[in-house]
Amino acid sequence: MKRYEKLADALAEMIRSGVLLPGQKAPSVRQASAQYGVSPATVFKAYYLLESRGMIRARERSGYYVSESAAAQMPAPEASAPPADATEVTANDLIFSVLDSTQRTELIALGAAFPSTRLFPLRKLAQSLSRANRHADPASGGTNLSPGNETLRRAIARRYLGSGVAVSADDIVVTNGGLEALTLSLQAVTRPGDVVAIESPGFYAALQIIQMLKLRAVEIPMHPEHGLDLQALEQALHKEPVRACWCMTNLQNPLGATMPDANKAALVELLARHRVPLIEDDVYSELHFGSASLQPAKCFDSEGMVLHCGSFSKALAPGYRIGWAIPGKYFEAVRRAKLMTTLSACVPTQLALADYLETAAYDRHLRSLRHQLEDLQALALSAIAEQFPAGTRVSRPQGGYFLWVEFPLALDAMQLYRQALDHNISIAPGPMFSAAGDYGHCIRLNYAQPSAELLEGIRVLGQLAHHLLPAAA
Repeated sequence: MKRYEKLADALAEMIRSGVLLPGQKAPSVRQASAQYGVSPATVFKAYYLLESRGMIRARERSGYYVSESAAAQMPAPEASAPPADATEVTANDLIFSVLDSTQRTELIALGAAFPSTRLFPLRKLAQSLSRANRHADPASGGTNLSPGNETLRRAIARRYLGSGVAVSADDIVVTNGGLEALTLSLQAVTRPGDVVAIESPGFYAALQIIQMLKLRAVEIPMHPEHGLDLQALEQALHKEPVRACWCMTNLQNPLGATMPDANKAALVELLARHRVPLIEDDVYSELHFGSASLQPAKCFDSEGMVLHCGSFSKALAPGYRIGWAIPGKYFEAVRRAKLMTTLSACVPTQLALADYLETAAYDRHLRSLRHQLEDLQALALSAIAEQFPAGTRVSRPQGGYFLWVEFPLALDAMQLYRQALDHNISIAPGPMFSAAGDYGHCIRLNYAQPSAELLEGIRVLGQLAHHLLPAAA
């Protein structure tokens, strides 16, 4: 990163963390130059960048001030309190209905699982796909069976060096997207009838996979900022015969919570003590705001009990469906399960991503994507504060592209979902993120959409929510 970008990220973090408050004057150019050891020109470029993101505003003859909307604070959602007992999982029709609705091209896709395709370098990926396949060995279909293309696996392993995970290409199994990596990992460590500890609210696909594998779930409470409640998890481990724990440690879907590193280490230690494997869903970690990368729980795994899963689908290439697992001591079980099901991830897309990752283009794309997502989040939070009913709570993740919105209890998220569809807006209602169908007054919003559509969608949702509340009260 260039010096002005590093300075801009440092100042943005001070704004996000509350060190610099809305309306407060930012350090003068002279002060910042002296404090950070950079030239005044570098400070000006950093301030111009922050101004373009809407985080600061210039006042004539007065300097730069933190924007009132840069840290628009609404209350955070409450910590969850799901049922403590293990239960059968029935993935209801709601999940499929929401997934089907997001395929309608006329919708403002605030309920989508992926960012807008306009945020991805699709042209450069197409060039890599063309180049890789022109030079592909005709025998590559056989040589790239599970665990996958070696060049791609080496490139993935190199990316983990920055986050403190010592991993080699031989530790990685390439899969058809992150969801297959998670499915194969869960399948490798459980048998029908076993109990799996999951987050609540949590990723709806976890519920679908648990049902498919004929498992049971025990839901663990979540804190909106710090993630999984470790005390509640420990109680569940003593009460239920838990055989695996499925957890998003970074930028959790749907809350956006990120566990502190100390909590990640404690999670790994707790589960290892009970001999329970951790399936770590880490598909969003590259979408962190600021320059500091997020460590996965895999960093603290000394016994190979963490089956770490990642993907390019959220940050680079949704349609390419390339993910991976780093299954530790369960490597061979996952590799064989892959061979027994789909044999191999798509070879042309493996080769294309291997080609793309050989350049510095991915890191440039990620820096741009993170800044765009941060700008869009600030825009969405400001619009929600202005448009949504009093008493609304909303998460403020430090990355990703989801917001968890908690309306007053009187609002029915399912009614809002149906009325929003009538206005060509999709949302993800809260009950789809719970085995028990909880969170009936909550929704998940995807803010990684074109800004005009995002603002219009939030405006209409605000009107609908205002109308629903009096009727429900």
